[in-house]
Amino acid sequence: MSFTSPLFLWFFMPAVLAAVLVAPRSWRNGVVAVASLVFYASGAGATTFLLLACMVLNYFAGPRLEPGRTPDQQRRKLLVGVIAADLSVLAIWKYAGFATQQFANIASVVGADLPVVHLALPIGISFYTFHHISYVVDIYRGERHALRDPVSFVTYIAMFPQLVAGPIVRYHEIADQLPQPRQNRLDDIAAGFPRFALGMCKKVIIADSLAPLADACFATPSDQMTWSIAWLGAITYTLQLYFDFSGYSDMAIGLGRMLGFRLPENFARPYSSVTITEFWRRWHMSLSRWFRDYVYIPLGGNRRGVRMTYRNLGIVFVLTGFWHGANWTFLVWGLYHGALLVLERRFGWDTAPADRRRMIIRRAATMLLVLVGWVFFRAPDLGRAFTMLGHMLLPDFSGLSDAVAVAATHQRIVLLLLATLIVVLPAEPVTGPFLEASRTRVANTLRITLMTAGVAYSAILVAAGTFSPFLYYQF
Repeated sequence: MSFTSPLFLWFFMPAVLAAVLVAPRSWRNGVVAVASLVFYASGAGATTFLLLACMVLNYFAGPRLEPGRTPDQQRRKLLVGVIAADLSVLAIWKYAGFATQQFANIASVVGADLPVVHLALPIGISFYTFHHISYVVDIYRGERHALRDPVSFVTYIAMFPQLVAGPIVRYHEIADQLPQPRQNRLDDIAAGFPRFALGMCKKVIIADSLAPLADACFATPSDQMTWSIAWLGAITYTLQLYFDFSGYSDMAIGLGRMLGFRLPENFARPYSSVTITEFWRRWHMSLSRWFRDYVYIPLGGNRRGVRMTYRNLGIVFVLTGFWHGANWTFLVWGLYHGALLVLERRFGWDTAPADRRRMIIRRAATMLLVLVGWVFFRAPDLGRAFTMLGHMLLPDFSGLSDAVAVAATHQRIVLLLLATLIVVLPAEPVTGPFLEASRTRVANTLRITLMTAGVAYSAILVAAGTFSPFLYYQF
């Protein structure tokens, strides 16, 4: 069930919000927990049992991981065992097919025939695995107590706004919000709905409109690829991905607020960054913070010298790449960003320049580097990625193929230009938080516009069946 499907927008979401409003405050977590499991099961089917099994394991491990409850050595062994189990589930269901395919390819060189595993990827497995790991690690570190109430635990892990595509909510960020819901439930709905409307407009009006054009460019056969198609595809996908994923995050944060929870921000105008280091502080921020807290810092961070810092960055971005999918393209994308971060640190390019002219140049250079990386991220294989990049480097002015020309309608070109204009605006303010917190005339006008014209037009597009699944559902 997608946030932009008629079933969700016109039936599921209103029913859940009504239940939260009319039920006693103490029932909020129960309503959210049941609704979340129904939401997940509607799309995941039988793999819902995998989520339930992981929740049972981590829930019962939680109290035994608290400092002082059991000897430290036993706690450490239990923590390692639980994390290993969580990661094993992720590895089997997400990476077994990829790994066995590589072994089969190697074996075929010597004439052997090895079987390849084919498993359906459970929706949101990467996200709920990271939530479970955050839960047990935060308890082990003594940052928060374990949840004794299973309903509150299910609410944290399975909360439907963030279950299938984030933001990744670290346990210590939300633990204090779980026991006692806020009293002013109507205020929460009033505060969250404009944010939800913003995300819906980003997704339905912009991202979904750009999707056919990006798909047509990346589907172009190698012998028909041109400089124009390669650049058009890279630019269009760069914008589509941002408006799709940031749109989902806005909808998730808005939904969470309507239910009485404050979820962490996930985007802060990342394409305004002037360094790759800054980009990763603004793009998918909840993932960056998770890897910082649970991988980079435990490895030593930047406390053990330059070489170890570079090693730690490399490890983090190899994992970041593979976290997104079992494909060599994601590994290369992760290595590419890791190498850029190392180069920035090595040559002192990881800080913003002082003067405006250099700032503009650095911002353009950073955007170009990010755009090149998205070619690896989107391409179905490395061969297609290098073909596109090769054509981007060698102008041929051959124009567009028939398929791309058909996809490049006037409406999509106008939206492409509008999306470009939006991302080149100044870095501040960040629209989502500004929409929630500001009470200026500009913010009020934006809220009213989104909740009337924006929602109405988005609803028409949804009713016409033009919406598509969120891109990060596949991760």
